[in-house]
Amino acid sequence: MLIDPSSLATLGGGVALGGGLLGASIGIAIAASAGTATLSQDRSQLRNVVILAALPMSRSFYGIILLIIILTVVVPKLDAMSGGGGGNGFAVFACGIGAALALGVSGAYQGSVCAAGISYLPKTKGRILANAVMLAVFVELIAVLGLVFTILALSMLNLM
Repeated sequence: MLIDPSSLATLGGGVALGGGLLGASIGIAIAASAGTATLSQDRSQLRNVVILAALPMSRSFYGIILLIIILTVVVPKLDAMSGGGGGNGFAVFACGIGAALALGVSGAYQGSVCAAGISYLPKTKGRILANAVMLAVFVELIAVLGLVFTILALSMLNLM
């Protein structure tokens, strides 16, 4: 085979990690930008700003979890398969792309939700924090589902 399936699988894990890191950094940047403006109005909201601005960071952990699973569980199974794993390397790469999209897009949009909550902290004297976190958790669910569905797909391919 021209392209090694293990290399494609590893690349898929790297793409998933990259999507997670990208989503986390974009989401944090969006929320932290709103946090800077909020803190210029009310410094006592620092704790709440940090809580909301840090929420998109979870994408980086989901991405590294997928990379570790692919490197420690999937790649050894691909190597052990007769014929070198064939098209399974492409399948793992595709799973990595799907995970990267779920992690990246949800991270950016969670940052927007958190930024909206942050912008109302001074007006509500911080009482909006619980509601803002709850709404951000809905977007977090998409990232969790991206992680779970990727693991499920790898299991359905008999690679886990």
